[in-house]
Amino acid sequence: MKLLLLNVQKNKLMKTIAKINNIEINIIEGAEKLVPIKPICEALGIDPKTQRDKIKKDDFLSSVEVLSPLTGADGKKYEMTSLPYKYIFGWLFTINPKNVKVEAKEAVLNYRMQCYDALYSYFTESTTFLEEKQEIIDKELDELSLIKSQFKTAKERLYEQTKKVDEIRKMTIEEWKANKRQLKIDF
Repeated sequence: MKLLLLNVQKNKLMKTIAKINNIEINIIEGAEKLVPIKPICEALGIDPKTQRDKIKKDDFLSSVEVLSPLTGADGKKYEMTSLPYKYIFGWLFTINPKNVKVEAKEAVLNYRMQCYDALYSYFTESTTFLEEKQEIIDKELDELSLIKSQFKTAKERLYEQTKKVDEIRKMTIEEWKANKRQLKIDF
């Protein structure tokens, strides 16, 4: 039986966050954002009862699972297993692509690949950052060494040139005459 969900309660609002295989995936907005799992299971072609049982067996997911009272199109109240929005992505990661209907299989495989990539990035980001940072530091240290070397050479040349200019400034006319009327500058 397909359940059409209407508004939840006075203080809560149902909002569509995705559409999978023409089935709307809703979030129940209240004190905590909750996502009913049944519509997702229907969209993927997996058994909602099996997923509820899997959630109940999971130490963590069972501790955050919520039974949300929802009103169906028939006006009756139903209890629907929901997970907090922030945990729905982890639960979806546990769904085996072999168990979903054919038209959902590629999407589930892509989702799992994105999750693997996200986990890899999250746990290796700092290592990657440190490696890249060290490469840049090493390159910049080499450049700094070169600049220091060039600066030392330039400083020595500056000292020598200043010394020559000072000698020329100190030269008297008598020294100039003694040098046969020429400035003696060593090259």
